[in-house]
Amino acid sequence: MPPVSVRLRRGSMVAVLTGSLLVPLTAGAAPAVGPAPYVSATPSPSPSGPDVRPLTPDVARRLDTAVLRVMRTANVPGVTVGVWTPGQESYVRSFGVADRATGRRMTPDLYTRIGSETKTFTVTALLQLVDQGKVGLDDPIGKYVDGVPNGDRITLRQLAGMRSGLFNYSEDDGFFKALTSDPQRSFTPQQLLDYAFGHPVMFQPGQKFFYSNTNLILLGLVVEKESGQRLGDYIEQHILVPAGMKDTLFPDGSEFPRPHAQGYTDQTANGKVAETAGWNPSWGWAAGAMISTLDDLHIWAPTVATGELPDGRRMISTATQRQRLITPATPIPGAGYGLGIFNVQGWIGHNGSLPGYESLTIYLPATRTTVVVLLNTDIDHGRNEPSTLFGEAITEIISPRHVFNLPAAPAAR
Repeated sequence: MPPVSVRLRRGSMVAVLTGSLLVPLTAGAAPAVGPAPYVSATPSPSPSGPDVRPLTPDVARRLDTAVLRVMRTANVPGVTVGVWTPGQESYVRSFGVADRATGRRMTPDLYTRIGSETKTFTVTALLQLVDQGKVGLDDPIGKYVDGVPNGDRITLRQLAGMRSGLFNYSEDDGFFKALTSDPQRSFTPQQLLDYAFGHPVMFQPGQKFFYSNTNLILLGLVVEKESGQRLGDYIEQHILVPAGMKDTLFPDGSEFPRPHAQGYTDQTANGKVAETAGWNPSWGWAAGAMISTLDDLHIWAPTVATGELPDGRRMISTATQRQRLITPATPIPGAGYGLGIFNVQGWIGHNGSLPGYESLTIYLPATRTTVVVLLNTDIDHGRNEPSTLFGEAITEIISPRHVFNLPAAPAAR
């Protein structure tokens, strides 16, 4: 069985390739179920295509049933789901509780930690610098950051595409002990890199695909060096403000705007379930520290998938976006990974997971359909991330030709 620390690399499509420890919730912690009274039914401006079923009342009822089934099966406290297709009714509903102790209901207006969806913002910032001629995708990382193993050979493209060969710092035993012994502690980017660089490279650059948070820490440093701004400030000024994402932020520490849900994890030193709303996400930094909301992720899904801002301006150039969406195959059937973004059976986007929270934000270009799922636990069910279970259940109903399906992790040896 692998060390518990391997679970801290989750929040990516490839987490399903690794075994992980699973500690069940304590008895009496079953979620309250049934949709909260928050339903959006606002028509959008243009028609849908044939690949997505219209959100009729019958389809909405089937979605309710599917979401509740996953909640019960995976023991999820609370979840919010949004489905939008231009020209159709939208589906926005919350189920269960935001806080088990108080029974406070889950609602669509809550802030949430989005984990590895942060990667889509960091890589977007990098690609803007590519458009500005400040960096090149095929530049070696050693041009910008000293001390990187194979730094003269690993390119920015390989870092963004998870093909660098660098060890994932969040799988380091020393890192896991440091985080779980004091979840409120702050980590610097250099400290995170030190954990990674204490391990030999895993393979030569470009040789294979391996998801590593280390890659994004390095890209965050590149953005800071070449923009002259702190990463969070750059993302706010050049991505969030132009996109109109007023409720998305890159926290400096453990701050968490209200209202938000309590998070529940078993990624602890003793394996017992803990509450995580006050944990400091600095250990994820450019790979996983950001906070957002359902409405903002609804904006972000088509923006990151197309490179076009809501007002029609380009966020990144068409040529650069085209490179971003080249998604070479991964070891997961039907799934490819490009530059900080995946394509799973036609759905483009990313998922996120860090202790206590999971998210999924995906976009189907054929019909311009967006799906966002937000939940307040990261505890696996049968080696599956619960966000994946929701994504599969939802897309089986709305887009049976494009089912968001990631296989369970193989049993640990």
